[in-house]
Amino acid sequence: MDGKQATGQVAIVTGGGTGIGRAAALALLGAGWRVAVAGRRREPLDEIVAQAPAGQALAVPTDVTDPASVEALFAATVRAFGRVDLLFNNAGVSVTAPIEDLAIEDWKRAVDTNLNGMFYCLQQAFRVMKAQTPMGGRIINNGSISAHAPRPGSIAYTATKHAVTGLTRTAALDGRKHDIAVGQIDIGNAVTELAARMAKGVPQANGEIRAEPMMDVAIVGQSVLYMASLPLEANVLFHTVMATKMPFVGRG
Repeated sequence: MDGKQATGQVAIVTGGGTGIGRAAALALLGAGWRVAVAGRRREPLDEIVAQAPAGQALAVPTDVTDPASVEALFAATVRAFGRVDLLFNNAGVSVTAPIEDLAIEDWKRAVDTNLNGMFYCLQQAFRVMKAQTPMGGRIINNGSISAHAPRPGSIAYTATKHAVTGLTRTAALDGRKHDIAVGQIDIGNAVTELAARMAKGVPQANGEIRAEPMMDVAIVGQSVLYMASLPLEANVLFHTVMATKMPFVGRG
């Protein structure tokens, strides 16, 4: 389905100021969606709003680790646009360290953002989508390749991303009676500030340090747009988009 058929629908994108969130927000805006972009820092959110037609985008500074801040994000979106048709549940942090050296504060930060924050957004989306008319909507969780296979020294990130898969499966089941379709996008090696180190060389399972192939982050935005553009009678439960030659399938 052509994403432009979604003109006028309303999306919330968390972690929307940079990287994957920014690419998704721009793809949705380009297809005629109205988009509330959420993130900790206002400046990058305002930059996205400045690129959109007047009244089509809304910047909402949000801390997803704070349930009250998440509730305020959804309330602001409904006030501005009337409803929520899509949540791209994208905000997250990367934490890497050997297990024995991982600071407890970093473990908690990963859990609080990547798992708790994603749940808070998911819960608010359910509450809004089941109550609105017409009822329903779509939620796309950002799982990552790490929801399937770990990298060395990534126990906090990998554990939280595996947990996201549990959120996705359960919410997809529980959302059926409310016409809420829930899916997950697992992304590998898109060019963002977060993933830039991949192109310079990162640890491999065999102990080597190797540079890895990358892909344009705009491709991820188009993947989110495709998933979002489906009618609610259809759902992409899991979608993997990755640099074709990155280490993942098989032994590398």
